[in-house]
Amino acid sequence: MRDDGTLDDPNAPGRPADRSDDAPSIDQTNGTRSTDRTTASAPGAAGPRRTRPWGSVNRRTRLVVAAGTACCLGLVGVSQVGSGATDRAARPAPAAEVAERAALDAASRSLARSTTAPATPSASPSPTATPEPKPKATVKPKPKPRRIVPVAGLNRTQMDNATRIVRAGKEMGVPRRALVIAVATAMQESTLLNYASGVLPESQNYPHQAVGWDHDSVGLFQQRPSSGWGTVEELMDPEYATRAFLSALEQIPGWQDLPLSVAAQAVQISAFPDAYAQHEWNAGQVVAEILG
Repeated sequence: MRDDGTLDDPNAPGRPADRSDDAPSIDQTNGTRSTDRTTASAPGAAGPRRTRPWGSVNRRTRLVVAAGTACCLGLVGVSQVGSGATDRAARPAPAAEVAERAALDAASRSLARSTTAPATPSASPSPTATPEPKPKATVKPKPKPRRIVPVAGLNRTQMDNATRIVRAGKEMGVPRRALVIAVATAMQESTLLNYASGVLPESQNYPHQAVGWDHDSVGLFQQRPSSGWGTVEELMDPEYATRAFLSALEQIPGWQDLPLSVAAQAVQISAFPDAYAQHEWNAGQVVAEILG
């Protein structure tokens, strides 16, 4: 072997064909040790060329070849070992492999799906059920106003006028006794009819049921405008005429304890003061019917 690592060729020109340190070799043909060595004839030399058996190969050459073969085998082994280690390192452990697969599955599940969900089969149409009506809240009907029936021999017009007297007195808050006195007084003065006056043609311009000629007396209580009871228009209104009478009655001291005729005469100053007493019983019936 040379210094540069190449093998010496034993048959190269300028090198001896034989070396004294060559060991005897075994003949390939008969397996016997031979001491004969073959030498190459020089170019142009006469004589037969002798074949050198394998045993005559230079020992150093055999050592180098053996060393090179071992080196190559070692490199191949190292390469295989290295590739095996690399494969084992690259191959993930079972737990890591499971985690990796789970991560891949989760990633694939998180991607947008192009497929649509299967349509739910529509149920067969059912007959439309009529919704039950909601129960209405129970509303108590307002009681119808009670029809007041004429009593005590009065007709419908007279009873209606008596009703207006009683309702006006209730609005004032007077007691029942005052209502009876007022109805009895109107029975005596006008027979419960709203009178106009022939002396005051103006009074006939307002609703009325009769015409009288007793001076300028008008209305249910025959009150005179000239005496300060009010204007003709006011006295022709049954409600106003009732309030005027009851207000004057309340000004009489102890009127609640006075006989009906005395209390009425104190207000009316009539020429026939005892005439009011005859209507007390009928007036009581009328007020009772109206008040219910």
